[in-house]
Amino acid sequence: MGQDQTKQQIEKGLHLYQSNQTEKALRVWMRVLEKSADPAGRFRVLSCLITAHAEMGRYKDMLKFAVVQIDTARELEDPDFLTESYLNLARSNEKLCEFQKTISYCKTCLNMQGTTVSLQLNGQVSLSMGNAFLGLSIFQKALECFEKALRYAHNNDDKMLECRVCCSLGNFYTQIKDYEKALFFPCKAAELVNDYGKGWSLKYRAMSQYHMAVAYRKLGRLADAMDCCEESMKIALQHGDRPLQALCLLCFADIHRSRRDVQTAFPRYDSSMSIMTEIGNRLGLIQVLLGVTKCWMIQKELDKALESIEKAQELAEGLGNKLGLLKLHCLCERIYRTKEQQQELRDHVVKFHECVEEMELYCGMCGESIGEKNNQLQALPCSHFFHLKCLQTNGTRGCPNCRRLSVKPGYV
Repeated sequence: MGQDQTKQQIEKGLHLYQSNQTEKALRVWMRVLEKSADPAGRFRVLSCLITAHAEMGRYKDMLKFAVVQIDTARELEDPDFLTESYLNLARSNEKLCEFQKTISYCKTCLNMQGTTVSLQLNGQVSLSMGNAFLGLSIFQKALECFEKALRYAHNNDDKMLECRVCCSLGNFYTQIKDYEKALFFPCKAAELVNDYGKGWSLKYRAMSQYHMAVAYRKLGRLADAMDCCEESMKIALQHGDRPLQALCLLCFADIHRSRRDVQTAFPRYDSSMSIMTEIGNRLGLIQVLLGVTKCWMIQKELDKALESIEKAQELAEGLGNKLGLLKLHCLCERIYRTKEQQQELRDHVVKFHECVEEMELYCGMCGESIGEKNNQLQALPCSHFFHLKCLQTNGTRGCPNCRRLSVKPGYV
């Protein structure tokens, strides 16, 4: 298959894919991969296969094609192709929750920069790295990466990237419990979709609606949460977007749990868990198990709650997800206090405070914890964040956290 024919077949596959004929598109692209003698064409078709498998939640296949693409890029001896292929490798590992590998591949991308095309990928690299740091609960570095990604999006006038970063920032602020910002950023993403997204994939609309649903639920606006989640789910079902379906089912379950309708919540959690397991979203599985645990606690089935916690703890330790561990210690503390098991209670109180210290989840001004309840937060240029009211009351001539870190042990 020559260069022109390769190009025609790739376009044919894209047309089929955009018409929701995904399996036909995949067959066309696989045929190109087998028969094309054009390395640049093979590279492009691999990019199509990687994107399609990402959107379907076939992350192991996505990784497999990303590895093949690295070899093709080396054959082409082009730094732009090599940077793009390492970014795809990073994104594949991000989806499979291999966060340390993601960070390593992102750093490789940034180290081989130089050409114009490569520099345009910097924003996507920063976003992927930020998502990985967030998965590891390294909040300062995550925020730093998201802010870099946002700057690249603004400098390159890349509205799609800006939309994706806003959704990730929504997730970031949900995790540290500034629910005002957790809603603001996905609302901004929805605005970008409305203003610029006429030719975009509907996944951008679905993504912003899902993150809005999560924030609305946290704010107790359950009817708004349900409306946004239903819209997101409708698009996810139309496009066969399994990862988003799993997240929407989790959100539906959480909404029902917030209404204390445990009997409706359980089957939604089960359905979400089934898809999360199938696609390999271990971070999502931790969230599902946290929700299931809380349902058992509502029903006062404390031993069943502890069983769910044990499964979630194994996943969180495997991933290095410190926030997940903190939440689990908090739930254990409540359970063992109810059971009046003092030794276990003390163990989990100690572990909870260790997690808070490790993640620096406290305000460097008032010393109170961050992420325990809904609070307005403000980040300084160094990406350390504080209670907004503390900054307004005390002001700052520099970051107190950075000052503490700069004092070496034994110096004072």
